[in-house]
This record gives sequence, C-alpha cells and structure tokens, in this order.
Amino acid sequence: MAKTPTKPAAPKAAPAKAAKPTASAPAKAAKPMASAPAKPTKSKAASPPPPPPPIAEKARTITITHMAVAYAEKHEMSRKDATTMLTEVFDAVVQHVKVGDKVRLPGLGVIELRSRAARIGRNPATGEAIQIAASRKIAFRVAKELKEAV
Repeated sequence: MAKTPTKPAAPKAAPAKAAKPTASAPAKAAKPMASAPAKPTKSKAASPPPPPPPIAEKARTITITHMAVAYAEKHEMSRKDATTMLTEVFDAVVQHVKVGDKVRLPGLGVIELRSRAARIGRNPATGEAIQIAASRKIAFRVAKELKEAV
C-alpha cells in the first residue's frame, strides 16, 4: 500500500480577541490610519558602533620633588631633607641593580638585571642575518598587590 502525498495543513490563525471595556477604562475609538511616510528604521547591524568611553585625563608625571613635598608634609620635615632621603633611596636601588642584585620593593615589585646572550637576528628591511651582541637589561616584575590595585 503506497502513501499518497498530502498537502500540509495551513497554519490556523489565532482567533482575534475583542477588547472588553472595563468600568474603569472606557473603550477607545480606533483612529484612522494616516498615510504619512514611515520613518526608516535602523537595524542593529547597520548602526555604527557605540563611541568609546571617555579617555581619562593624561597621566601626570610625578618627580622626586613631588614625592618629597608630599612626604615632607606628612612627616613634618623640611623639603630638602625629604628630597635628600628619597634621592639616596633611589641611588641605593640603582647601585644594587648595577651589581646584579634583585631589589624587592614590597607592594610595588622587583627590579633586577637580566643578561641576554648574543644571537643572530634579521634585518627586517633586507632579510640579511646580523649578529646581535650580548647585553644586560633591567627588568621590573610587578607585585601582586599592585596588579590587584590597578
């Protein structure tokens, strides 16, 4: 017994529900449709991307003098003494890094000297192999506390 193809049934339209006027809200009369031109709607795909968030002010450059002034006010000492103290601290950090020591600054990070071996590189313009000399570079590793604070 072979099945004969049948036409799919047309979807049934939902019956229109008549609005029932209530005592508190009287029935509104239907307004006739005006033949005004429809406004074109913008699709989400065609709309331009939202503007980026406003850029914060340019970061200020803080010098030893700025830090010394703040430190002097906080600890009731002269600006000259505070500047001298901070300069000596930074000079000590530089001297230790030059020697090859790691300088750990709690809450800030670690400053260390790393040695890079000699290697062969390429000139990006010509592709020619060139010899890159060994060098020493200063590296700064940020402390976890500072990463989380920012």
